[in-house]
Amino acid sequence: MAHLGWLITRYGYIGIFSALAVGIVGLPVPDEVLLTYVGYNVFQGKMMFLLALVSAFLGAVTGISISYAIGLKLGLPFLKKFGPKIHISQGRIEYTQNLFKKYGNVVLVVYFIPGVRHLIAYIAGISRMDLRKFMIFAYRGAFLWSITFISLGHELGERWFIVEEYIHRYGYYVFAAVILLILGAVAYFKLRHTKAKV
Repeated sequence: MAHLGWLITRYGYIGIFSALAVGIVGLPVPDEVLLTYVGYNVFQGKMMFLLALVSAFLGAVTGISISYAIGLKLGLPFLKKFGPKIHISQGRIEYTQNLFKKYGNVVLVVYFIPGVRHLIAYIAGISRMDLRKFMIFAYRGAFLWSITFISLGHELGERWFIVEEYIHRYGYYVFAAVILLILGAVAYFKLRHTKAKV
């Protein structure tokens, strides 16, 4: 985290963009902690919220777009061969594939589960998901993820660092809760739409 702090201090918004772009592709960058630290910098008045959010969003979008393109062009054999070099294990690949088959588009919106965020765009590309559909869901997820953790860092202020512990401890529970909320919202609006037609 000290290196990331130096990166943000020295390069500011470009540093945020660069760190998230390479982090999403798969390099070991603690993304949530980085975003929360960015929020803390906003809290201190060292950064502007809107510029920090735009930098984070564009960095995440760049990373997931590159991952999607690699998955689309080079496929699963490439990921299995080179994945371990960027900390992407066979187990994580299979786990993410199963999530994608089970939940599809919803997983693209949810960036909160550790390990899955770095793989889901690859899997979408490997599955030859329609680019427009991918962009609608994945970019929406990138925005929600970015604004959530930057806002959290801003609100926590001096206690921003506690996020790392909670993410690693409760990440899967957060994912499950968000999935349930999204499914519930979809069911609610479908029911309202059906009633409106009657």
